[in-house]
Amino acid sequence: MKKLVLGIFIIFVGYVNAQFDAQLSQYMFHANTFNPAAVGESNLIEVIGQHRLNMVSMPGGGSTTAFSINSPIKAGKNKSGLGFSILDDKVGWFNTQSAHLQYAYKRNLGDGHLSVGTELGFVSLGFSGDSVAQNNITSEYYSMTGDDAIPQTSVIGLGFDVGIGLWYTADKWYIGLSFLHANQPTVKWGLNSEFKQLSSLYVTGGYDYTFDNQKFSLKPSILVKSDFNRWQFDLSSRLEYDNKFWGGLTLRPFNTVVLFAGMNINGGLSLGYSFDVATSRLITTNFGSHEILLSYSFEYVFSKQNSKYKSIRYL
Repeated sequence: MKKLVLGIFIIFVGYVNAQFDAQLSQYMFHANTFNPAAVGESNLIEVIGQHRLNMVSMPGGGSTTAFSINSPIKAGKNKSGLGFSILDDKVGWFNTQSAHLQYAYKRNLGDGHLSVGTELGFVSLGFSGDSVAQNNITSEYYSMTGDDAIPQTSVIGLGFDVGIGLWYTADKWYIGLSFLHANQPTVKWGLNSEFKQLSSLYVTGGYDYTFDNQKFSLKPSILVKSDFNRWQFDLSSRLEYDNKFWGGLTLRPFNTVVLFAGMNINGGLSLGYSFDVATSRLITTNFGSHEILLSYSFEYVFSKQNSKYKSIRYL
């Protein structure tokens, strides 16, 4: 048992030192979590929340919660976007939290418009060293309690964080490019331990194809992310009916299959659910990952007669 726990710890240490940002399967509905240039893309104020349970029943699987609010703003003839996002990601004995203020400047270009965005904020990383010490993991060759690099108490560190992004939207398609943690913030845990947040590259795109029966539309999309050591691809396809109901499938090659569905409930409120199934040997160790998305979109006006409500829609 001690060897198993030690092995899990080593895996998590390796994971944290090379991790991507938090995994979210319904990325196409919450693009500003990975690209600040996506804020203000709708003409509506958008409030979006996601909660994810990772690898249910696997020890240390953890959970992820993401929340954001963003809105278009106008300064003269130019349109911009302003947003705020927070994230709480738990895995094993690690807890990553972040908060960012996001801004995007938008300008008409060709048949669409280009958005240039940035985010400024903080990222913190906590480690429950006191929980590890309770296991008293030792062996003939190793003693965790004697390793100065591993905190024996609960610790947390904070670092300044910067991200940038581009987003181009046309009538039937969009494409985005972003570079998060551009300054690679370093979080220190006392004198002997520190963590460096690696930069992450994101590339995304999507298309809106309407069938002859215009109540049906097919919306394929892709998300590619990399820390320049590893790459991950999300290949998604979503079928929508009457702009009210949708269902789709995402493939992460050699890793995961994701099933997702959702509906526009009423008055700008939308609900989505996704279920991740591992395609590797991990399928025997857990009951999959479950994710709930709830969004509310509205237009703020002073006159009640002119109030408009509409669901958040990305291509």
